[in-house]
Amino acid sequence: MDFRKGHDGLAAVVQHELRKDPFTGTVFVFRSKRADRAKILFWDGSGLVLIYKRLEAHTFAWPPIRDGVMKLGYAQFEALFEGLDWRRVYAAAPRPPVTTG
Repeated sequence: MDFRKGHDGLAAVVQHELRKDPFTGTVFVFRSKRADRAKILFWDGSGLVLIYKRLEAHTFAWPPIRDGVMKLGYAQFEALFEGLDWRRVYAAAPRPPVTTG
């Protein structure tokens, strides 16, 4: 993918190459070849939002790509966007509250 693409170009990639609808609110993340830059595209209900992030001293830890798509949970996405290694992020196991009394 040409990383120079903007809103419309990335929406076209989502539609024609990924065969997905870019106007559903799904977050689509695109990476550069060097893995130090990411573009995030999503529809917020009123327009396409494009976020660009470049890491200065590191590269993003990207999940494996299967069938042209990588999937991340919310916490993993947050870690990736912060430049952290998403593979080290785990959701806390749910447990009932402890009552005192």
